[in-house]
Amino acid sequence: MSVSAASSSRRALLGLGSNVGDRWAHLRGAVDAIPDVVEVSTVYETVPIGGPEQGPYLNCVVRLETDLTLRDLLELCREQEVAAGRVRRVRWGPRTLDVDILWVDGESVDDEDLTVPHPRMHERTFVLIPMRDVAPDLVYEIPGSMGGDDVVPLGPLTGPRGT
Repeated sequence: MSVSAASSSRRALLGLGSNVGDRWAHLRGAVDAIPDVVEVSTVYETVPIGGPEQGPYLNCVVRLETDLTLRDLLELCREQEVAAGRVRRVRWGPRTLDVDILWVDGESVDDEDLTVPHPRMHERTFVLIPMRDVAPDLVYEIPGSMGGDDVVPLGPLTGPRGT
């Protein structure tokens, strides 16, 4: 059941990842198309967790100040994935773009197609490390069992691509 959406602007965090095609371009295109962006984390290269064998991901977290509802945010995320040519074939499989709603201040929902806060965000270093860049108040610790060694900072999304 859904908690009613706030009518005023509040912080929302979206997690973005890509490991197919021009990963930088997929992330940049999504960030450019998302309204209300106020901050973007460093881009990190990460090893895939779960799913079939696949190449490394680029991940970042985007902070919005928005009055969009949770459903509007979900639609926006799905539109960005479709625009990047995402095809859902294998759970946790390779993808041109994955956009997840991680957190929205003061809101929660637990529906079949949408759970906010994201139920596994605090278990994933590829989410927590970039999330710490834009919302340090929400990241209390990075799980040691996941190891931050598999999350390599590359630089800002809008700047040079790093290494």
